[in-house]
Amino acid sequence: MSLDLKSLEDKWQRRWSEAKIFEADPDPKKPKYYVTVAYPYPNSPQHIGHARTYTLADAHARYMRMKGYNTLLPMAFHYTGTPILAMSKRVSANDSELIDVFLRLYGVDPGSIESFKDPLNIARYFHRDIKLGMQAMGFSIDWRREFTTIDPAYSKFIEWQFRKLLSAGLITKGAHPVGWCPSCMSPVGQHDTKGDLEPEVVEFVAIKFRMGDISLPVATLRPETIFGVTNIWINPNAKYVEVNVDGERMIVSERALQKLKGMMPKVERIRDLPGSELVGRHAANPVTGADVPVLPAEFVDPNNATGVVMSVPAHAPYDLLALRELKSNADAIRSYGLDQREIAAIEPIPVVALEGFSTVPAEDVVKRLGVKDQRDPKGEIATKELYQKEFHLARMLPTTGEYAGMPVSKAKDRIKQDLVSSKRAFPFYEIINGPVYCRCGAEVTVNLVEDQWFINYADEAWKEKVRKHLKSMSLVPDDLRQEFENVVEWLKEKACARRAGLGTRLPWDREWVIESLSDSTIYMAFYTISKVINERKVDPSALTDEVFDYIFYGRGDPSALPIERDVLEEMRNEFNYFYPLDSRHSGRDLVPNHLTFFIFNHVAIFPEQHWPRQIAVNGSVLMDGKKMSKSLGNIIPLHKAIRIYGADTLRTSILSASELLQDADFSDSQARSVRSKLLEFYDLCCSYADAGSPDISSADHLDKWMISRVQRVVSQADSLMQSLRMREAIHCAFYMLQQDLQWYMRRRADRCSDPKTRSIVKYVLEAIVKLMAPFAPHICEEIWERFGRQGFVSVAPYPSADQSLISEKDEIAEDLLKSLVCDTAEIIRVTGISPTRICYYTSPKWKWEIYLKALSALDSGADPKALIRELMKDPEIRKRSGEAAKFINAISSCAITLPKEDRKKILRNSGVDEVTFIGECVGFLSEYFKCKVEVQSADSPRYDPKGKAGQAAPLRPAIYIE
Repeated sequence: MSLDLKSLEDKWQRRWSEAKIFEADPDPKKPKYYVTVAYPYPNSPQHIGHARTYTLADAHARYMRMKGYNTLLPMAFHYTGTPILAMSKRVSANDSELIDVFLRLYGVDPGSIESFKDPLNIARYFHRDIKLGMQAMGFSIDWRREFTTIDPAYSKFIEWQFRKLLSAGLITKGAHPVGWCPSCMSPVGQHDTKGDLEPEVVEFVAIKFRMGDISLPVATLRPETIFGVTNIWINPNAKYVEVNVDGERMIVSERALQKLKGMMPKVERIRDLPGSELVGRHAANPVTGADVPVLPAEFVDPNNATGVVMSVPAHAPYDLLALRELKSNADAIRSYGLDQREIAAIEPIPVVALEGFSTVPAEDVVKRLGVKDQRDPKGEIATKELYQKEFHLARMLPTTGEYAGMPVSKAKDRIKQDLVSSKRAFPFYEIINGPVYCRCGAEVTVNLVEDQWFINYADEAWKEKVRKHLKSMSLVPDDLRQEFENVVEWLKEKACARRAGLGTRLPWDREWVIESLSDSTIYMAFYTISKVINERKVDPSALTDEVFDYIFYGRGDPSALPIERDVLEEMRNEFNYFYPLDSRHSGRDLVPNHLTFFIFNHVAIFPEQHWPRQIAVNGSVLMDGKKMSKSLGNIIPLHKAIRIYGADTLRTSILSASELLQDADFSDSQARSVRSKLLEFYDLCCSYADAGSPDISSADHLDKWMISRVQRVVSQADSLMQSLRMREAIHCAFYMLQQDLQWYMRRRADRCSDPKTRSIVKYVLEAIVKLMAPFAPHICEEIWERFGRQGFVSVAPYPSADQSLISEKDEIAEDLLKSLVCDTAEIIRVTGISPTRICYYTSPKWKWEIYLKALSALDSGADPKALIRELMKDPEIRKRSGEAAKFINAISSCAITLPKEDRKKILRNSGVDEVTFIGECVGFLSEYFKCKVEVQSADSPRYDPKGKAGQAAPLRPAIYIE
């Protein structure tokens, strides 16, 4: 009868809960380890993609618990924000698309849909669903600490945090461009958009080129190239509008009109006009005074910025290519009524000098990359390359007047400031990664919000504290360090509140609600006291700023506070015991926002000894090589996946699919393969459950080898887990060690039922069970119980390698045998021989002497050529002249490629007595290859019809097969 995984998982989850083994309380006798993972947003069920981050955190917590740490892994639910409100509005409007997703994809009970018109019902429904999924996955969470971000007690905590930021001067008020939903009338961030896209707001400079009393605002990211403008590009097929902006007439694309309304106090439409009406007109450069023509270009995107583009062919590859094409297109020039001679006379105007390039760098890079025309994808590569080089390395030419000689990196900002301050230009904001859509369905725009509250992440003193802490923090993997450092540098003011949504109101301006990326930066500290608040039923109104000051800083007189002294001390003790946070787990997409905000806010709010110690980041999950999305229909809710595969299968599949930063590719076939292997392992363990404990003192060579391999794998797995390389840890513990065990059992085929053999097998299996417990805890608990062990494997000590049980000599010998079997099998496969006799010729002594001397010399860092000269001085070796020289050359190359530790191991054991050892294995080899097997030393071979003995080398016996 097959194992019922669902019943088994329910059994152990119930037992864990009853025994409270994952509830962590302060224990001064034990070291603590505190792990957190991002609390979920309950607007949909969790799916396999979410499972990766949470399972990584859980496996880490389970490992640390087995290592003897008093480990805390808490969980809460993030209700804050507008997405739930947006979904509720769509349900109220009978949005069939959303309702279909709820019913078909998420498996929501049809009877619950009507209740979703209340946003809190959506949150509560998916809160329950997510929690049940986490419990079904076997996550080792201390649920006593659970809260939601709209709980009154949590709101009091957030109010305290924001008052601290305000008093430190880190919250400001003013006008600032933000991603904005015109429907919700509120700023939006990553958590508010479809696909969790962070609206990336970029500041262009709109430079006013004058056409009489009307201006054409040309949007650019390179204002320093204003000196090199040869013409203006307009899309002749696009719709443009003449507008009045605060009393000034301008012409922009129709789409730009809507954007201007979010940036300027007064914008009025005067008239519509086609882009073709502008072609052929001239406009004055506000810096040089040059009169430049307006030319047609269908590549101009009217949806981007103002829809008006300045052409700088000396420094912009696309402008150069477009100008070339127009010059050679006589029909287009005639159809627009343009002056052919004027266009033919347009030449690039150099603005900057770049070492290694001509005066027209755009021409150089286009030619080198072989960019054919403006539709060639290589044009984008050319543009990015040239921009980077000119920004970092170029200097302004003498023709740029007061900016001459300035580095471009400095001149860019100076020229922008001068143009804006003189009202020859104005800032124009654009969402560079658009289109981005709010969860309500509206396209996100940029709005210059007045009286908006911001967290000032641009504060230089604050950044310096973050830089300092980053240097001492552990980042896993460390490859992310530069990514974090870059975010710290570019991070600016972040809108921290909005007019609508669930959450905590700003304590000093209650019209605003603190947004979701701002109320989720230090909640890890709240976990430490939430258990006491929940169990002692602390009145939220009693959680004053003075109470939090005492809990987190030890500041103030506890007897003057509105909470009982013992409750206060219990909360302060919890915080002081578990803080700082030891490891924060999250997905890579949160590096540019939440994870960096998390560091900023900790260094602002808490003293240095309570700053976080580590951040661990992982990639996402693909489904059969594709990104998971509702449109592809390849999202599998977690509760459904658990029913199909089982929790341990999912956990092991997800964690073994890739290394941390790589995207893990989940597939049905992979999951079923893992499930099959777990069940096979379970069956194997059950068949050895009644075996006794091994008597290691009476172990023979093969037993010692197997026991030694266990120590090696335990040591390797432990090291891998410390650096969270879980894919390798699973491969090492579950696959490699089982391969070793299969070899052992094959070698022991003649004594497989012997109690001694069975005890060694059980010893190995028990080690695997312990090593796999963080990954497949349910099935490991079941095996642990069947093995007759007491308690839970989840809290059993993690295996530790016993160095005294490592036997290098037995490892060398067994590796020799395995290599011999592999080489022999390959010869048989290639030749197609059905063997009747196999002769092995072991290395002669003189070759062993050379080999060991070569290893010793290499280990001491000797030069290989000098080694050959030194060896040839030996009279015994010199006697063999050519044969010895040939072998020395061959063995030197072989020894160099041998891993250093392997060289040392062979030297420490002076090799191996090959004749004796292989001779002892003749019975096994004869049975394995079903033929007669002989072993002879190449020093005095008895039977060598093909002269194979001369090919024998240390650890590589020669092979002859009949």
